[in-house]
Amino acid sequence: MEQQEVAEHIKASLEAVLQREVVGLNADSRLFEDLSLDSMSVLELLLTLEDTIGLEIDPDELDAEVFRSFGSLSDYVAGQLRKAA
Repeated sequence: MEQQEVAEHIKASLEAVLQREVVGLNADSRLFEDLSLDSMSVLELLLTLEDTIGLEIDPDELDAEVFRSFGSLSDYVAGQLRKAA
């Protein structure tokens, strides 16, 4: 899956979790500060991503840096998908 496709899946998952349209999203958009994610919505986001793109997430690999921004999350997800391929 290409990086752009990953970003589109994450955006759709964010919109589902937040139950609103996410506009103006870019790589520097901060998940907690700009999009108002909290710990529960992060868990829901991860579960949604697992369901929609078949991503298996190892909680031991997750750190705060993964959730710093939309770009960092996209990079992490794309990297995990490459590892699985």
